[in-house]
Parts: sequence; structure tokens; C-alpha cells
Amino acid sequence: MIFQSYLIREIGRTMAVMLAVLVTLFASYSAGNLLNDAVNGLMPADTIAALVGLKALISLEVLIPVSLYVSVVLAFGRLYSDSEFTAMFALGLTPTRVLKIVATMAGGLALIVAVLSLAVRPWAYQLSHELTKRAETMLSTDYMEAGTFYVGDKGNRVIFVEHRAGPKSPAKNIFVQTMHEGHPRIVYAQNANSKALEPGQDSADVLLKDAHVYDFLPSGQPDDTAMTVEEVTVPTGNRSVKAPEYASTAAGSIALARSSHPDDIAELEWRLSTPISTLLLGLLGVPLSRSKPRQSRYAKIGTAILLYSFYYLICTSARTWVQHGTIGAFPGIWWVPASLAAVVAFAAYSDEIGKGLRRLMKTGQAGLPDLVPRQYADKYESA
Repeated sequence: MIFQSYLIREIGRTMAVMLAVLVTLFASYSAGNLLNDAVNGLMPADTIAALVGLKALISLEVLIPVSLYVSVVLAFGRLYSDSEFTAMFALGLTPTRVLKIVATMAGGLALIVAVLSLAVRPWAYQLSHELTKRAETMLSTDYMEAGTFYVGDKGNRVIFVEHRAGPKSPAKNIFVQTMHEGHPRIVYAQNANSKALEPGQDSADVLLKDAHVYDFLPSGQPDDTAMTVEEVTVPTGNRSVKAPEYASTAAGSIALARSSHPDDIAELEWRLSTPISTLLLGLLGVPLSRSKPRQSRYAKIGTAILLYSFYYLICTSARTWVQHGTIGAFPGIWWVPASLAAVVAFAAYSDEIGKGLRRLMKTGQAGLPDLVPRQYADKYESA
């Protein structure tokens, strides 16, 4: 129990730092992609914050396994480097026991990843799609710069400001194209101001003064119309929002299990594979961390990163192949974790396998004691 607590503490301490760094980097990258929309008034700042939080939550199903994997390599690399494992093995700790300790920790984290993948992931994607859809119908014009076209709502709304003194100042010579009752409407106004935000509104409407309004009706309808008005209000928020289109990533896991569409099959297999990958990657870190005493704790980190990058690349490629129908539901993406499991088994027992083969070559006999490690062979002979 002392060994178990110590090893889990060493892994957990390293993993906490690793996971915090990775989540921060991922959130910063996501915020950077969306921040330009907030600065230009195309998306409210609170929506940006919510989307970044949701993206970070979704990323945990990938960041937790890689954090565990790298943490095992780093933590155990230090124990080998400082000869602590040598002392532990002398006191009775065995490599098999070390594997069991890591398997216990990795199994607990695999359960957390399973919940994140099967339940939290679709919920987060659904909410993210809804926020994005609503953001497309909202617009904050206070910070729009002159000389820039602002396109929103999938091209159904375009705004161009010709002159503006600065943020929140009145805009002059403004061009607005919107969809009105199913047909394009173009408004050209001399001045524009944001109206006061009323209770219940998502964003302030835009008040256009001295405006020319042009309605372009579809063929078969009455002629196009043009009129001049003193004021016209362009709504920017609090409008009805269409439900987001169906996406496999936002669908419930039960619904995916009932579907035979390749996209749904690939998504479900991905969700089910992430906890398995968590367990296998944690176990892979144990044999990969083996090093000689006084060897740098970072000696195996490069190899570890390359192996994980290759595994993740193959996983995502296999998922794409299933989505496109190149590979069927079986083997689907399961051959990738199965291959990793074989690598883990070979790496974990490579020393025992090598010793058995060497003894077999020396003696030319295939007896059981010659195929297993000496400590187990002695017990077999005595029995």
C-alpha cells in the first residue's frame, strides 16, 4: 500500500501540472480563433467565453489520456534515474505489481473519460452548436470599423460602414443587406446608432436615419420597391433561431447505437474507444519509462511523444475511413486499440520473453521452466 500510494502520488502530481498546461494551451488556441469575432462585434464576449469553455470540456477526453501517458513516462523516468525503483524492487516490489498499480489508476481515469465521451461530449457539442447558431443572428455594431464588410448569419446579413470616428461613435454612410420575409432588403443610410438595450434583448438594435430602402422581390412577385424613410430599425438579436442541423457529434450515444449511418457509427466507436485508449496508454507508459540509473528522466519523452502522435494519427484516420465507408463497422476503428494492446503486452513482458527465448536457444528444450522467467520456473520445479 505504501508503494501504491507513493507511485500514484508521483503520477498524479505530474499529471495535474501536465493537464493544466494542456487545457490552458488548448483554451488559448480556441479563444484566439474566436476572439477576432468578439473584437469586431460579430459575437458577444460572453458567448466567446462559453464556447471556449465547452471546447475545453470536449478536449478533456483526449487531453486526460495523453496527460496520464506522459506523466507515467516522466514520473517513472525520475524514479529509474534516481534508483528509487532499484530500491523498491529490492524491497519486494515487482514489475507486475507496478503494472497493476498503474492499471488501477488508469482504470479510474478511463471511467471518467467514458462519462466525458458518452454523455458530456454530445451535450457540449449540442450547446456549442446552439450558441453558434444564436450568435449568427446577433450583432454588436458598437465596435465595427470603417471600411470593413461584416458578414453574419451565413451571408444573409452584410454590413459596411464607410466612416466612423471611433468605437461607439455614430456611423456614417452605412450599407446593410438583410433578408426580409424571404427576399433581400438593402438599406443605405446616412447615419446609424445603436439603440438602448431593452430588457430581454440579446443585443441592441441598430437605428438607421435618412435611409433608402430597396426590396428585391422574387420573380413572379410585384415589382421591386424603393422608399426613403427618416428612420428604420434593423434588429440584431432576440430573433427566432432555427434548430441546429443534425450532427453526429451532438447526437446522444443511444441514438448513435441505433443508427446505421457511417458518420454515426464512426462517432460512437470513437466515444467507446477513448476510455480504452486511456487504459492502454497508461500501461504503455510503464515499460516505455524504463531506463538505466542516473539516465535523464527525459530520455524517453521524445519516443513517447512520437508513439502517441502516431497512434492518434492512426485513430483519427481510421475514424475518417469509417465515416467515408472505406472501412465497415467492423473492424471499424477497433483494430487500432487492438494493435496498441498488442504493443503494450509485448513491451511489458519483453524482458521475460527474451530471457525465455535465450534459455530455449541454449538448452534446445521447450520445457515450461525454460519458457518462463527463472523465479517462476523455480517454483514450478519445486512443485
